[in-house]
Amino acid sequence: MGRLSELKPTDLSADQERAVDKLRGVISRHGLDGPFGVWLRMPGIGPALIDLFVAQRQQGKLEKRLFELMTLVVIRRWSAQFAWFAHGARAEELGIAPAIVEAIRTRRAPVITREDEKLVYELTTEIMDKHALSDAMYARGKAVLSEAVLIELIFSIGFYNMVGITLTSFDVPTPDGSRPLD
Repeated sequence: MGRLSELKPTDLSADQERAVDKLRGVISRHGLDGPFGVWLRMPGIGPALIDLFVAQRQQGKLEKRLFELMTLVVIRRWSAQFAWFAHGARAEELGIAPAIVEAIRTRRAPVITREDEKLVYELTTEIMDKHALSDAMYARGKAVLSEAVLIELIFSIGFYNMVGITLTSFDVPTPDGSRPLD
């Protein structure tokens, strides 16, 4: 694991094991790679972050297709190899056009025709570029998504910035060693 040694199941405390068990309900991997392998090294805090991740995935109202689009925009900004590996194909599986995924991967502005996807891309990009959200974009987001879903989207942008920081700071590799982002 990049800068950290591999975390093994035998290394886990009871709290860490419970956190990994919760992860298994929402991800297909074993939960000791990606940001989770880093977070689990923080007793108390790591399992709480995993609880937050699981709650977001299980109880979130933001459509999964739009969630994945937001994730791609944020993780591309961080060039988080592991996250792109985990989310690039998933976005396409959920209906994001391959041309949009490729444009984001290659740092080009995508051509987006669906109103909700265009909003999520532009809102996420505005927050990432300006570190703020304009009144006009806030109003547009609320009109297209609803206030509750807009709040969730903005929270998710912040959460995936934390994911990006974690993955790039610890140079977390992809499971197969590939580097999908240049």
